[in-house]
Amino acid sequence: MKINQADFTISSTDVNKCPDPNKPEYAFIGRSNVGKSSLINMLTSRKNLAKISSTPGKTMLINHFIINKEWFLVDLPGYGFAKRSKSERLKWEKMIKKYILNRTSMLTLFVLVDMRIAPQQIDLDFIEWLGVSNIPFVITFTKADKLKINQVTTNLSNYRKKLSEAWEELPQMIVTSSSTELGRDVLLDYIETTNKVFEL
Repeated sequence: MKINQADFTISSTDVNKCPDPNKPEYAFIGRSNVGKSSLINMLTSRKNLAKISSTPGKTMLINHFIINKEWFLVDLPGYGFAKRSKSERLKWEKMIKKYILNRTSMLTLFVLVDMRIAPQQIDLDFIEWLGVSNIPFVITFTKADKLKINQVTTNLSNYRKKLSEAWEELPQMIVTSSSTELGRDVLLDYIETTNKVFEL
């Protein structure tokens, strides 16, 4: 898939205020500072489509971008550490879960995980919740360029082992790097293929 056009559509505080669910939709989520904005910008070949911030927890809304006038890319607020009050974090969590559980046009949720660190319980719990809730998702590892090839292989293997403790069939995984564009074609091919199964 070639991305010819990528435009911001709307920021929403509630799933009911999102665009009409008449196009396939792919959402991106991850812990604060996982590199979500960088990945979205790399994927769309737009430097500033998603705002990159040095402050964790900057994305506070459900942000929709229309791609090639055919499908939506959605930037969701991160979970985990953020310099916000507990009440704000709970509000985000409620908003995110409502979107994930009720958005009929969302075909896949890309769960971003920092490739450099050991499996974190907050990620594992979120992934398990997605599985229990029957939400289609792909674990998307970020920042692979920060590691040597053998470290990428080792860390990926360790993650698979950890997941296999709770999962009979492991979720799909894609390794990416925003700097080198590793995984870009794999992600876009996945979206192009999945778009074909979208039904109104």
